[in-house]
Amino acid sequence: MSRDVRAVAARVITALLEERGSLARLLPAAEDKVEERDRSLLRELCYGCARTAPRLQLIAAKLLRKKPTDAAVNALILLGLYQLEYTRIPDHAAISATVNAARSLGLDRATGVINGVLRNALRNAEQLQRKLSGNPQFSSMHPAWLQQQIKAAWPSQASDIFRANNTNPPMTLRVNTAKISRAEYLQQLDDTGLSAEACAISPVGITLVEPVSVNILPGFAEGLVSVQDESAQLAALLLAPFEGARVLDACAAPGGKSCHLLEQQASIHLSALDIEETRLVRIEENLQRCGQHAELICADVTQPDAWWDGQQYDHILLDAPCSATGVIRRNPDIKLLRRETDIVELATLQSKILRTLWPLLKPGGQLVYATCSSLPTENSEVVAAFIADTEDASDNTPEQLNDKPWGEKQVAGMQLLPQTGGGDGFYYALLSKAE
Repeated sequence: MSRDVRAVAARVITALLEERGSLARLLPAAEDKVEERDRSLLRELCYGCARTAPRLQLIAAKLLRKKPTDAAVNALILLGLYQLEYTRIPDHAAISATVNAARSLGLDRATGVINGVLRNALRNAEQLQRKLSGNPQFSSMHPAWLQQQIKAAWPSQASDIFRANNTNPPMTLRVNTAKISRAEYLQQLDDTGLSAEACAISPVGITLVEPVSVNILPGFAEGLVSVQDESAQLAALLLAPFEGARVLDACAAPGGKSCHLLEQQASIHLSALDIEETRLVRIEENLQRCGQHAELICADVTQPDAWWDGQQYDHILLDAPCSATGVIRRNPDIKLLRRETDIVELATLQSKILRTLWPLLKPGGQLVYATCSSLPTENSEVVAAFIADTEDASDNTPEQLNDKPWGEKQVAGMQLLPQTGGGDGFYYALLSKAE
């Protein structure tokens, strides 16, 4: 076990810079390498560096004559800059600890460069702010391509989106109203000394004032509540399966939406599909905790001949693979890992999956297309093009929502933008198949 939390953090950030994994995959193993008391600091350093990386990289570029070829050195510089600008760690301690972390990693040759860059950043902080303040990447803390796409798609809301993306996300719960009412669970939280309030949009949602371990949530182990963002809770509510319906949850992991569908209507025949066996384990764990059952299918959704039994579904929930640009605040490493070229590639895949699943839907059936993206290229544009090319498909989203304040109406479907203190960025379209 390493006692140098910054050296461990630098390894994680190095892996991100080299695109060798995501925080979700890298951090669990990294946490095992530090003392338990240092794990919160490790998460703060890793998530904070990822969240502010576009800004920190500009500062580093101004201070370096030549960018180091070693990703670990770049990671340590970002780590030091983050501590100086965003933490309460004393400046001298942040610099000294970062230089020592370089030694722990066998990078003695780079200690002079790291020390010099950090001291210059501290000495010239105001000057750097003036020089870089006009750079949109510096102010938005988003990579240039993403900053431009968000601004083009949402010119009047862009600054609010950037602000929401750069905040720490709230911890939101979904109440299992098959077992307890939201009002009753709010009372249980109050009795436990936990402050919370009902969500504004989701009728089963609760947002905690401060995040806590799920272990202290009353009834969590018994399935009274699940952790799920408010915007994500709307998928099952929009699909609204009828009693005894045959339902497919495509791309189902980690299973939150599957559980919510069963909480709404326990009598449905639910098939939950995902391409990775390890992700199916997560679905099964969630189902067991909530006391539910579904058919689990490990398969490629685009190859139905390999997994479909030939019986059409009454409802299909397609939570399509996407850029996840609507949940950046929960996954800030997206700023480092995602590329502009990914968006068109993902839109092509989304269209392929949607067209593959449509024949599996009964006439008169309904399909919810969902993404956790804020970009129209992989949302309304995909759905609008599909409707234009598919005679028996229509957008039933406005009729289903009526006057519910769920989001921004699009040419097809509707978009929820990330809200500071509120829900994540999600897109939904409810498509009906003609009888």
